[in-house]
Amino acid sequence: MVCSAVFKPLLLSCSNFTNCQKPSNNNDKKLQTLSINNNNKSHIASISNSVVPLIATVTLLLSSYPAQAGILSGFSGLESIPGPQLPPINFLDRFNEENQKKYAEADAKFKQSPIIKELLERSKLNKQKNKQEIADKYCLRGAEWGVGDCSAEGMTEEEKEKFIAMLKKKTGLNE
Repeated sequence: MVCSAVFKPLLLSCSNFTNCQKPSNNNDKKLQTLSINNNNKSHIASISNSVVPLIATVTLLLSSYPAQAGILSGFSGLESIPGPQLPPINFLDRFNEENQKKYAEADAKFKQSPIIKELLERSKLNKQKNKQEIADKYCLRGAEWGVGDCSAEGMTEEEKEKFIAMLKKKTGLNE
């Protein structure tokens, strides 16, 4: 196993855990060897196995705090500052008033149109009809499955068949 470790006074280069060497400078050709005996080796391994996960967990717990926006976290932004008052432009104000009057008159004519009234009335009727058709389909499904308000649980087999046939005819699902 080859590893390198940096300590404040020494830079150690290790080829295994029992023999560590201090790297040489260009000027110094002597090697200094440090030896760690086998008892310390197992002791260091057991300490690192139990302490490293504990240190990692404590570091994560202590360093996890919600992110903050910093100095501007309470600042509402530039959008909240009112802009300068511009001088009114009479031409644009008159033009806007005339357009508003035209649009109001056109809306009134449109709403009073007999075609629009007829279409709105048809739409209301279609909505009611579609709602009833959906309720009838759910009733048919409940009768076939034997659940819900339209269940045919207490009926004889013949009554049940007549009831389901009537519901199919009502919903338009004749088979």
